[in-house]
Amino acid sequence: MTITRRWWLIAQQTRRLWFKATLYCAVAIATALVAILLGPYIPEGLSRRVGSDAVDAILTIIASSMLAVTTFSLSTLVSATSTAASTATPRATSLLLQDATAQRALSTFLGAFLFSLVGLIGLKSGLYTDGGRLVLFIATLVVVALIVGTLLRWIDHLAGLGRMGETISRVEKAATSAMAAYRHLPYLGAEPYEHLPDAAIAVGNGRIGYIQHLDVSALSDVAERIEGRIYVARRPGGYCDPSNPIAHVVLDDPQATLEADALDDIRDAFGVADRRSYEQDPRFGLIALSEIGSRALSPGINDPGTAIDVLAAIVRVFATEPEGGEEDGEPPRYPRVHLPPLAADDLIDAAFMPISRDGAGMIEVCIRLQKALSAVAHMADGDCARAARNYRDIARARALETLSFEVDRERLMAHAPA
Repeated sequence: MTITRRWWLIAQQTRRLWFKATLYCAVAIATALVAILLGPYIPEGLSRRVGSDAVDAILTIIASSMLAVTTFSLSTLVSATSTAASTATPRATSLLLQDATAQRALSTFLGAFLFSLVGLIGLKSGLYTDGGRLVLFIATLVVVALIVGTLLRWIDHLAGLGRMGETISRVEKAATSAMAAYRHLPYLGAEPYEHLPDAAIAVGNGRIGYIQHLDVSALSDVAERIEGRIYVARRPGGYCDPSNPIAHVVLDDPQATLEADALDDIRDAFGVADRRSYEQDPRFGLIALSEIGSRALSPGINDPGTAIDVLAAIVRVFATEPEGGEEDGEPPRYPRVHLPPLAADDLIDAAFMPISRDGAGMIEVCIRLQKALSAVAHMADGDCARAARNYRDIARARALETLSFEVDRERLMAHAPA
């Protein structure tokens, strides 16, 4: 299912660390202030019987400790992202910063700090009655339980944060999700096209960057309004610059003109940013995985085992089933929008070329690469299977040119398919 540009922008903001932290802080401050409003409704004398006088000391402990815990947790997250960028790939840092457990832990610690701070200010200012102190005391006990549970989960989560295996798993998960969505809707609900009709009007783009999101429904609305067809020139993940059009428009009436507001609406349907994203771009996830394997094969790291693990992850990505099942036989949702296909050769090249190039001199990597490409060729069909078989031959030829030991060359040929 495709999402509109507005909901995509909202989703982008909700994944960021500041959003969840702000939400937790707002709830924490509201909880501390609600105790003032509920105070008059609490029976007098009840607060002393349950020991709510201790709330001052508890809030002081929380205020003094949570700021230090928040600072330590944030520095740990920054250190983990730096480690992932230096040992794996910088393309994985965005996934680490969007980690739900890390965001929840930081937000909880910061929210607890603000809750205790607002509570102490209210207590010292005399804003809380005896009933209000009781409500604040109960809320403080809930916050303490929440802090303890979050700390336990956070400590367990820190054991794998930033490690190579965890980074590979996160990139594989993002690539798998994008591949499942692509298998379900390869053309995002639009019509496929390979040939641009004559008399097409080019739509330029003044922004420079990569297409992160394409709102096909918005393009369809524009096409219906102008009574024409829109041929998208750049899929999500494509690079944009003013020298190349992002789309072409073919009007049903050749004598009609294309208004300026329609051009602006077409440009607005393309979400362009400085970097690529994983959601609508299955090729980007494969590129990130292959970069991890390629860096592991560099002379400074020399870790063929990681490259072999990456090859296994890439095969699992290609084995992904369509998200929500197939839609074969169903008509396109947006027949007035045409999208170019994603070339199977580009997918295979993005996934295997760096490892094939950098691991050509390591027999264990060469053998596993042959097995991985054979598995993809067996699982896939059509162009993807053909591309996998072709690149398997290319990888074998490159390895035979690089391997100098005759025994290694014989071993490679023994694992080559008939």
